[in-house]
Amino acid sequence: MSRTTSPPRRTRTAVLAAFALVAGVAGTTTALSGPASAAAAGCTVDYKIQSSWSGGFSANVAVTNTGDTVSSWKLEWGFAGNQQVTQGWNSTITQSGTAVSATNVAWNGTLATGGSASFGFNGNATGTNAIPTTFKLNGVTCNVPGGGGGDGGGGTDGPSAKVDNPYAGAKVYVNPDWSAKAAAEPGGSKVSNQPTGVWLDRIAAIQGTSGARGLRAHLDTALTQAAGSPLVVQLVIYNLPGRDCSALASNGELGPTEIGRYQTEYIDPIAAILADTKYASLRIVTTVEIDSLPNLVTNVSPRATATPECDVMKANGNYVKGVGYALRKLGAVPNVYNYVDAGHHGWLGWDDNLIPSAQIFKQAATTEGGTVDNVAGFIVNTANYGATKENNFTINDSVAGKSVRESTWVDWNRYVDEQSFAQAFRQELVGVGFKSDIGMLIDTSRNGWGGTARPTGPGAQTSVDTYVDGGRYDRRIHLGNWCNQSGAGLGQRPTAAPATGIDAYVWMKPPGESDGASKAIPNDQGKGFDRMCDPTYTGNPRNNNHLSGALANAPLSGDWFSAQFQELLKNAYPAL
Repeated sequence: MSRTTSPPRRTRTAVLAAFALVAGVAGTTTALSGPASAAAAGCTVDYKIQSSWSGGFSANVAVTNTGDTVSSWKLEWGFAGNQQVTQGWNSTITQSGTAVSATNVAWNGTLATGGSASFGFNGNATGTNAIPTTFKLNGVTCNVPGGGGGDGGGGTDGPSAKVDNPYAGAKVYVNPDWSAKAAAEPGGSKVSNQPTGVWLDRIAAIQGTSGARGLRAHLDTALTQAAGSPLVVQLVIYNLPGRDCSALASNGELGPTEIGRYQTEYIDPIAAILADTKYASLRIVTTVEIDSLPNLVTNVSPRATATPECDVMKANGNYVKGVGYALRKLGAVPNVYNYVDAGHHGWLGWDDNLIPSAQIFKQAATTEGGTVDNVAGFIVNTANYGATKENNFTINDSVAGKSVRESTWVDWNRYVDEQSFAQAFRQELVGVGFKSDIGMLIDTSRNGWGGTARPTGPGAQTSVDTYVDGGRYDRRIHLGNWCNQSGAGLGQRPTAAPATGIDAYVWMKPPGESDGASKAIPNDQGKGFDRMCDPTYTGNPRNNNHLSGALANAPLSGDWFSAQFQELLKNAYPAL
């Protein structure tokens, strides 16, 4: 009864802590994975140095077949003698001495006439990083327009060409404002050097607020942290008109009809700063408008979960217009990578939620003059708590004649965790028209669910409910609970390309920042009191009328919540 997913159209090389690489390493020669097909009659190669740093560089190679269709390919070239590939993606790269070859991976082997394939790699280099001048595709010498292009020197301040996965081979910006708060907590120094998202959740945040630096100050600090190496800066774009129409705690400053202010006072100033050539060497990743577009599917009439506020936003179209405008304006900056928020498996994991959401994402990306080219990928589980992987049961398991899908916890969902959801949703998104090279991010900042309550194996097979409930890592009362969840822990540390189709595990939500206040607190940010943040609240249709599971005494959303941070440290998985 569960969906069988086919392999994704794009396979990403895992770049784990141990750096197990597809690319060959120094002094090794690896056998090619399968023979190349008959030689093409012609080809062109565009070899570009994307960025350089002391002793190293990152390159992208695009090969175009100008001859007959080939079903597999091998591209060969020679280095000058002082370059060594250390890490690669989207091809299998081997090197013996100065000779280098790159062969296709499973999904990009066929090159029709006029068809292209791109791959990239990082390498070490000493002295002049000379551009290779001769390339052969399946044994045939290729044309190299302009002698290969790019920057062959050691410069670090120039613009960086778009890469397939911005996190591959890059450091990620550590927000000093968050880091200082984390380090001030008992035990916090264990994680205070982790990269987290910078939330631009109101117009004033662009210039900076009390205790938090503005966007330019963050980017200036990022340049210092980069020290000439590729560096990702993670920004959360979060200020739509009528923001988060289903949750009062994260309402914003702009009313439902203030789309003009959103465009001219919020998005335009951000885009102008990001377009400053001073910051062209940074890889800027944006998470675009969490808790927005999926609300237009799941929380509108005639559904039982509908809210009047979401009905208004669907009727006026300002979520779709706002996201489309943001994607177009920010996507026009060459070094910006837009990732659209795509909810989480406990929200969109049912077919009647997932498929319409994919369609509305496509609608938003192509409105306001935009195209799907402005979308680098999608992010799931932003500021949420869904487990990355549930290892003790799968959607295909059955107990006592009942499918896991029939359990109370799973409730006919097609997915049991964020990674399986992200990988499947990616294929749905490609199917509705997004590019085949989009990647996914998973926010793992608060989904570790470690500590003494973490199951060590499957639950008892007395019933499907005892099996699932006894084995699940996610200890929430209900999947619909989202505010300051009791028992949660820090999740997987930020990691580039951890699984097929996943660009990175990220900490987009800074651990220790509240989801919302436990009681009404007057403020000038438009943030209301949502009963889902009240630990005594007995629920609504969106969590099937369960207790909220929220921690007590929480401050406004975004404010520091020491008690929550301590609980996240205690329940971290992997443990600190």
